[in-house]
Amino acid sequence: MNTKSKVAIVTGASSGIGEATAQQLAKAGYKVYGTSRRAGQAGQRPFEMLPLDVTEDASVEAAVQKVMQLEGRIDLLVNNAGFGVAPAGAEESSIEQAQSIFDTNFFGMVRMIRAVVPHMRSQGDGRIINIGSVLGFLPMPYMALYSATKHAVAGYSESLDHELRTQGIRVSVVEPAYINTPFDANLMRPDAPLDVYREIRAGVEKRVKEVLVGADGPDVVAEIVLKAATAIHPKLRYAPGLASRMRLLRRFAPAGVLDAGVRKDLRLEA
Repeated sequence: MNTKSKVAIVTGASSGIGEATAQQLAKAGYKVYGTSRRAGQAGQRPFEMLPLDVTEDASVEAAVQKVMQLEGRIDLLVNNAGFGVAPAGAEESSIEQAQSIFDTNFFGMVRMIRAVVPHMRSQGDGRIINIGSVLGFLPMPYMALYSATKHAVAGYSESLDHELRTQGIRVSVVEPAYINTPFDANLMRPDAPLDVYREIRAGVEKRVKEVLVGADGPDVVAEIVLKAATAIHPKLRYAPGLASRMRLLRRFAPAGVLDAGVRKDLRLEA
């Protein structure tokens, strides 16, 4: 696919996967607009930055309209904005905190898609790539709410692709495993912690940090996003790196074996 003159929006592009993706797309020839809640200056980046808060309808609409005014079209939307949640028991987050997690990680994506799809429809083509997670198909203990948001992203993406492909728009979800990025340095902590989970919460978080040290960097995800964006026949799901092996385990390994493996890896009692 010729990417020259094609216009892309990448949310959450100030660091990590979003920044690496915006860099990769710009290198491939896209005119890229990255976004973050605090746009800042593009600096040495080969793409422009716009202020956008995916939890606010007006902010989403303003950013999309700005791109349309400048470029007249949007060919690619990469929904990457979101935040991580520190390992914790599911009951350690209040309803308000659970809603906040979904408002960014899931409804933020929905807001962006609702704002962009009408423009893609009028063009007769477009690509939407949603950044999910391996936890969207393989839930992790003590990450229930984050896993739930990524399951929602996967389900929404699959349904949406069926709806939009007849209008020339394709949707894919990229589901990486552990990725070593600054994303993991600012995790949301549970707002209703319980002493019963204190030790195990600390143990799981320690184990996750150990794994992240040797994890792939964000470029692995960025390369897959570019592949999905430029494929003539894009796949619905992409699982870069370690995630591809985890998908195979999820599909073919006996449930009991997989269950035991998850607990062993996190050093949980059987």
